[in-house]
Amino acid sequence: MMTERRNLYFYHKEEPIIREKIDTLRKLAVDLGFTIVKDYKKANIVACFGGDGEFLQGVRRTGFRDDCLYVGTSTTDQLSLYCDFYIDNTLEIVESMTSQVIEVRRYPTIEVTVDNQASFYCLNEFSIQSNIVKTFIMDVYINDLHFETFRGDGVIVSTPTGSTAYNKSVNGAVVDPLLPCMQITELGSLNNNQYRTLGSPFILSHDKVLTLKVAKEGNEHPTMAMDNEALSIQHVENIQIKLSNKRIKTIKLKNNSFWDKVKRNFL
Repeated sequence: MMTERRNLYFYHKEEPIIREKIDTLRKLAVDLGFTIVKDYKKANIVACFGGDGEFLQGVRRTGFRDDCLYVGTSTTDQLSLYCDFYIDNTLEIVESMTSQVIEVRRYPTIEVTVDNQASFYCLNEFSIQSNIVKTFIMDVYINDLHFETFRGDGVIVSTPTGSTAYNKSVNGAVVDPLLPCMQITELGSLNNNQYRTLGSPFILSHDKVLTLKVAKEGNEHPTMAMDNEALSIQHVENIQIKLSNKRIKTIKLKNNSFWDKVKRNFL
């Protein structure tokens, strides 16, 4: 219930154009009995303003919290996958804030562990590519099974919601977020009489672990990205990716399902 969540944290870029509108929403929230907090750790609602990029950054900057509700608000006239509200549609925002009962949408995340040390979460996707003009080589394992030796530009591992982003641009499938899974999509794979990969995207269930072992042939310094943020780690040898137990919760509005959003954005 929204009425049980009273501590509100605002995440946004410091842009003068939208500052006045956000200040108005701050005052409105206080009038409705909410407390505006400066420390996101004390919040149980995180309001992100901007577009999908700012929403992804807001989730990352606040630690991928699964004990609070994230609310995406677009600062343009274009709604997106994670932004359910327009900043100028105050009435709809107020109605959601004052609702006694709301539906919650839960988005899966993936956990990425590099060389059995540092772990990171992704809401959209993790991608790894060669940073030199040379074929990138990785051994791909599904649990303990050696699945293939990949040669090409790289791979994308996406969540269901991330399936509509980078993954879709390289002909990956769009996946319903009610399915707890992750999708692996190849980038420029090399397939001929000597080398062979699956050559198509494939989907792993929630209990599978994907392991990428980078070949030591000048590829130890790959370009890696978590959502829309670069990951700077050198001498990479082993990457493990699995579906995380963390779920990012957002408001589920009437007539605004995931597939409503896909239709609105792509059709």
